[in-house]
Amino acid sequence: MASHDIGESTIEGYAVRVLRSPAGLEAAFAPGVGMIGCSLRHEGEELLGQRGGLARYAETGSSMGIPLLHPWANRLDGLEYEVEGIAVRLDPDRSPVRLDPNGLPIHGLATANRHWVVTGAAADGDAAMLSARLAFADHPELLAGFPFPHELLLEVRLAGNVLALKTTLRPIGEVPVPVAFGYHPYLRLPGQSRERWRVTLPVRSHAELDARGIPTGAEEDVSVPRALLGERVYDDLYPRLDDQPVFALEGTGRRLEIRFEQGYPVAQVYAPKDQDFVCFEPMTAPTDALARGGPELPLVEPGGEFTAGFSIAVLAA
Repeated sequence: MASHDIGESTIEGYAVRVLRSPAGLEAAFAPGVGMIGCSLRHEGEELLGQRGGLARYAETGSSMGIPLLHPWANRLDGLEYEVEGIAVRLDPDRSPVRLDPNGLPIHGLATANRHWVVTGAAADGDAAMLSARLAFADHPELLAGFPFPHELLLEVRLAGNVLALKTTLRPIGEVPVPVAFGYHPYLRLPGQSRERWRVTLPVRSHAELDARGIPTGAEEDVSVPRALLGERVYDDLYPRLDDQPVFALEGTGRRLEIRFEQGYPVAQVYAPKDQDFVCFEPMTAPTDALARGGPELPLVEPGGEFTAGFSIAVLAA
């Protein structure tokens, strides 16, 4: 039986680590570009939306693939927030803050961050594994926008037809660290138009958003049946999910499952008009939780840690 494998390569001039499985799955991650998952191929076909590509992500932050959104996912309602008595004003001149068209800070501070360090790479008959560390507290430009010293550890595991990502946040200072990170995987099914893709959403409530995408505080119970994507457009926040939720995208004989396995109680679903991707975004807290605070925002005390994990399975439909 063929073994798993991990090697080195380049994509658009950037160094990547490539994990391969005997199930025909190949995943590439770019440590020097935010540890982004920049490719996921099955039988040679790309399953991640590439949009502007890896170089554009590195240069402008235009997202693609599987990017990490840290220390907040989605956006904040303004440039100021306060957690545990620590008040912060985000300053794009001091921190790598990106603003959306409404002037709101979006997708955190770690976009395409070049300071990730690979801490391990191995493969055997069971899996290919890659681990990396971001010493967030070592970089003043990051602490200026999020003054809560910590480190991030990412473990990637490709086993057969499943790619799993486990992210751990560890405080290294004397103050608790709020947790509001997430991921933004762009999934696609090659060889078929988006209108014919089937979508499964294991959700229990839908949040009302204002015109800028910020939650108003209102939400309604929902149950969304499995259905064709058709002309449907999503940019929706789901604060409550089924137990052990599995989001799915089906078509062309494949079923892509995103399994929220640990630490992700919230999801954003994004499928804009005329774009050939769907995003099922695992989030550790709702949009704007870093600014709103309250029980929906986890805090990790010094000496503790917070771990969240999700996986992508590539199955026959």
